[in-house]
Amino acid sequence: MRILVAEDDAELADGLCRALRQSDYAVDHAANGKQADAWLKKENYDLAILDLGLPGLNGMEVLRRLRRREQPVPVLILTALDALEDRVQGLDLGADDYVVKPIAYAELEARIRALIRRSQGKLNPQLRHGPLMLDTVGKRAYLDDQPIDLSAREWAVLEFFLLRAGRIVSKEQLLQALCGWDEEITPNAIEQYVSRLRAKLEPAGIVISTVRGLGYYLEKFDS
Repeated sequence: MRILVAEDDAELADGLCRALRQSDYAVDHAANGKQADAWLKKENYDLAILDLGLPGLNGMEVLRRLRRREQPVPVLILTALDALEDRVQGLDLGADDYVVKPIAYAELEARIRALIRRSQGKLNPQLRHGPLMLDTVGKRAYLDDQPIDLSAREWAVLEFFLLRAGRIVSKEQLLQALCGWDEEITPNAIEQYVSRLRAKLEPAGIVISTVRGLGYYLEKFDS
């Protein structure tokens, strides 16, 4: 999952980005509103965390432009502005959640997980696909109720597939979801992650097919 953090407080942004990366999110940081607006136009994000007091363009204007473009990216406003009129304006402009600083990271991450699940049409924190179950809160995977050993990257690829089961997923989509601007993953690395997942899942009848020239496809499970 890839998240944009738009925050001009360097210390707060650094701490938040580090915490999110430790939770296996790919994170980009925009320090001003113009940068956030440009990246939201260009990149595919699973969530945007938006401060309102951004230089250049304020957060409300970034949000307004995002919704005018009819981009469905979930937006969590994280701000020091706690006035009722600010909350109402932010939610009316299309924010999905409004959080006032300071907030405990555990609560913030729970809100992030809930927004991403909702945007993917998955309200249950447990993702199931035949005998496979992903616990998105505990970051654990189970096959026939037995835990599977997955690396952080393998987990991220598998979660991406499960959230899009029945749809073709391109390598480019996986690359964007797995790494931010300051990271690099090659298409060959994606192939390796998929190959490792196949080795662990196919004995249980869970198949990730290659669609030549398009990407990968998590096949529906036949019980």
